[in-house]
Amino acid sequence: MPEDTFALVVYSLACSVPVVVIGALILRANSNRSLTVSMAVLVLIPTLATLAGIIGVSGLMFTHELQRTAVVLAVVAAVTVPAAIVLGREQARKTVWEKQIRDQERAAEKSRRELVAWVSHDLRTPLAGIRAMAEALSDGVVTGRVDVARYAAQIGCETDRLSRMVDDLFEMSKINAGALRLELEPIDLRELIDEVLAANRPTAERARVTLRADQPPHRIMVSASDQALSRVLTNLVSNAIAHTPPGGEVALSAGTDDGQAWARVDDTGPGISETDLPRIFDVAYRGTAARSPVAAGGVPAGSGMGLAIAAGLIQAHHGDITVHNREQGSRFEVRLPLSEH
Repeated sequence: MPEDTFALVVYSLACSVPVVVIGALILRANSNRSLTVSMAVLVLIPTLATLAGIIGVSGLMFTHELQRTAVVLAVVAAVTVPAAIVLGREQARKTVWEKQIRDQERAAEKSRRELVAWVSHDLRTPLAGIRAMAEALSDGVVTGRVDVARYAAQIGCETDRLSRMVDDLFEMSKINAGALRLELEPIDLRELIDEVLAANRPTAERARVTLRADQPPHRIMVSASDQALSRVLTNLVSNAIAHTPPGGEVALSAGTDDGQAWARVDDTGPGISETDLPRIFDVAYRGTAARSPVAAGGVPAGSGMGLAIAAGLIQAHHGDITVHNREQGSRFEVRLPLSEH
């Protein structure tokens, strides 16, 4: 290699390498912040390194040729840096979108695994009971009219419970798959609460729980699906009744604030364990024994998906559902945007 060529290489490296190092340090410091800045720095590094190398080779003599080269590089930078910023922002949006998709896929996969585990466990209980009672009737083990009638009634109850579980499973699968489509219309939240109150009053009376409603005199209009929102409130009220001891109270209330409508279900039960609160809306999560209702015969009541379904339906309404403990009992609160009609 000729001596002058070797000198050119040395001067070029001596001037351009520091620029590259500084750029790499800037990229490293900015790695967890802005992708657009990183893209701009990536474009500027070769441009500035080239300029530094040319200046070093020229011996810091700002000749006419160097000025022309600097103008060309400045024009290139003026064109490529804005383009890099635009492309960087687009890439950042794409990266965030892809991350959200991956998170949703992981959440959906986890939910599917939980559903499969729930199906393999909880559906076996009513099926085993139905099979045992049917075999007893078929083999003539039970012959008395009273016993036969009792077994038949129990088979009917277990069949109804199994049907509700399957319905809940189907509803939950639609929510998880994003296939839930709701027809929203203006609804007076007060009227819906009155309907839920009337439908659940017999259950509350059998459980010896007082069921009441506290509502304002003015209308509370929300854009919602009557059937879906009714199911949400029914699930919350049924859950509250199941966890309230005899002599307790379940109260429904409604109101508005901050441009939103809210509905609350308060109970005087044992409350919810702090370890259970973060998972209370998870599929098939029943929590500790204090929050696990047991029906006659020691059979767990419900499917374990009522609160998960309620959360999914409220999310489909672009609303929010929360829960927290009060001084006595717990409070579930649903918030929905007010209707413009």
